[in-house]
Amino acid sequence: MVIQEKDIFVDHVEHSVGGFGGHAFRRLTHISMVIVPYLYYVHGEEIASLITFDNLSAREFVSAFCIFILTVEAVRLRTGIVIVGQREYESNQISALAWGSIAVSLALLIAPTEGKDGVQLTGIESGLYGVPLILGMTLVDPLMGEVKRIKKDLGMAILLGTLASYTIWMGCYFWLGTDFIASLLLAPLTVAGELPRNHLVDDNATMVLFPLTGLVLLLPFL
Repeated sequence: MVIQEKDIFVDHVEHSVGGFGGHAFRRLTHISMVIVPYLYYVHGEEIASLITFDNLSAREFVSAFCIFILTVEAVRLRTGIVIVGQREYESNQISALAWGSIAVSLALLIAPTEGKDGVQLTGIESGLYGVPLILGMTLVDPLMGEVKRIKKDLGMAILLGTLASYTIWMGCYFWLGTDFIASLLLAPLTVAGELPRNHLVDDNATMVLFPLTGLVLLLPFL
């Protein structure tokens, strides 16, 4: 599929419900998802227990929440509703919010939480892979999106996105013990996930699913 320049540099403010205010709300909502890894890896069991009255574990709660989002999205698509911050074209296709929720849920459920010696890690350290996967999407995506929207420069967007992605992955290498080789190889896949332009899968998903797929393939060698 040929990527049109107008698709790469489209000004999403013009197509967002609520105009610039809706666009800003969308970006802030996107960035606020940086808190998700902390909530899950540090307080996940407490939150799941509180909300489900001790009926679900943290992992079960994530699965149930993902199913709930998919159900709500199916109803939204059926009715054609778009809310503030969503884009007009999302009235008849799966929204970026839904794609992002699915991808984040898969990252939390699939990303390994064990150290190199196979010992189960606890707390935020158990997010040695989940944290960079999710932070990459929540921070690199809006950065690249705004550079493309304002500067109309794809090369600059890729460069800054790559620097930001490596900062996240290498930061997690020093902070959480994320494997160095994995960090080196997966950081570019986060950026690659932002580049495809199609009307089927939003980059909120591919920015997580590309490096997550790479991680699954690398695991036997780590």
